[in-house]
Amino acid sequence: MKIILFFLFFLSFEIGIVYGDPVSAQTSFEDKIHFVDEQIMITADVSNNQDTQQNFAYITQVRNNDDVVISLSWLIGSLTPRQSFSPAQSWIPTESGIYHIEVFVWEGIDNPSALSPPLSLTVKVTERQT
Repeated sequence: MKIILFFLFFLSFEIGIVYGDPVSAQTSFEDKIHFVDEQIMITADVSNNQDTQQNFAYITQVRNNDDVVISLSWLIGSLTPRQSFSPAQSWIPTESGIYHIEVFVWEGIDNPSALSPPLSLTVKVTERQT
């Protein structure tokens, strides 16, 4: 039986919400700065809105501006009925540039049936000025 997992997409750094970085200044989403060699956490809220348990694979992919995959990671799990979960995958950019982040939620790594539409975001990473 196919189900749909409802999830809201948030990208965050550590305890920040949406898409952040370790800079402590209060800035809007569009003004966030991401730096080379600093950890970025890719997080999504995943919810099982059905009455049965659901296995899933949470997959994150990062592509550079040349469309080359530079990071691919996943975790697998299972949600009980009405349970929510906020998985996170870490990525540390090693070069400045424009990156495209995609999040997929599938039935499993060996079963690429999508439980939800993929989500994506583009970010800019720069060298820290000293």
